[in-house]
Amino acid sequence: MSKNDRIFVAGHRGMVGSAIMRKLQSHGYTNIITRAHDELDLVQQADVRTFFAKERIDQVYMAAAKVGGILANNTYPAEFIYENLMVEANVVHAAWRAGVKKLLFLGSSCIYPRLAPQPMAENMLLTGVLEPTNEPYAIAKIAGIKLCESYNRQYGTDYRSVMPTNLYGPGDNYHSENSHVIPGLLRRFHEAKQNAAPEVLIWGTGSPMREFLYVEDMAEACLHVMELDPDSYARNTQPMLSHINIGTGEDLSIRDLAKTIGEVVGYQGRIAFDTTKPDGTPRKLMDVGRMKSLGWRPQVGLRDGLALAYADFLASMRR
Repeated sequence: MSKNDRIFVAGHRGMVGSAIMRKLQSHGYTNIITRAHDELDLVQQADVRTFFAKERIDQVYMAAAKVGGILANNTYPAEFIYENLMVEANVVHAAWRAGVKKLLFLGSSCIYPRLAPQPMAENMLLTGVLEPTNEPYAIAKIAGIKLCESYNRQYGTDYRSVMPTNLYGPGDNYHSENSHVIPGLLRRFHEAKQNAAPEVLIWGTGSPMREFLYVEDMAEACLHVMELDPDSYARNTQPMLSHINIGTGEDLSIRDLAKTIGEVVGYQGRIAFDTTKPDGTPRKLMDVGRMKSLGWRPQVGLRDGLALAYADFLASMRR
């Protein structure tokens, strides 16, 4: 990889894309190309093709996606499958047509079966039934992995895929309804503290186990994977299984997560659980053995990361 490469970061304004931008800049990459949604709608095939034909891109980081928590996935399944399928298909195909040398596709741990053996290794892909609450999104992400695999097989491209676990950190979506679990709980505990509410009610039983990775660690892992020479990457994947898990290899229950977030925020009230609401997948812990063998490990612990995320939430409230 050359420091002078023209690098397109798709989704640069989101939590993941902005973290990748910061890491690229800290690693000395200065020729970074971005487009806001109103400048380039990645769902529109013709616009994407024109962009790649004009911009002479060398590398792509595919951080653009429609994302959300259980409520958002349940409410907007059509948008989640359609928009994600269109974005990845348009970008991968246009990148190949334009001769892009390297591409990194970012997936999600929800690609694995709902009851996959824990921790979930890369070879668990397509071995069982998906979690119903986010199946449309998961299918779109599986298709993205297979797109990269297929173009590599047929055209000899160097398109790589990483599957991050649940991410959180600066730039997260703190919407009261459409956010993921950590930003959603940060907001709810903060508002409960501000309003002196006696109780915070959380969806589900609190028993599901989840793994969380600070987004700056994830961004560092993405650059680590992209900077691997092709032989090193190939040795740690398989011809028909070309993705690598990114995570901490540690998890905790939603109940324990909520307690920790309450402590970080400084909330003194009760924590209750609405057991009439769905839990989602019982456990999602990543097998990160491959990533560790490649020399990468996360640096930010959960409590420290939550404190940083809460500071970012407070800053977002002031903006």
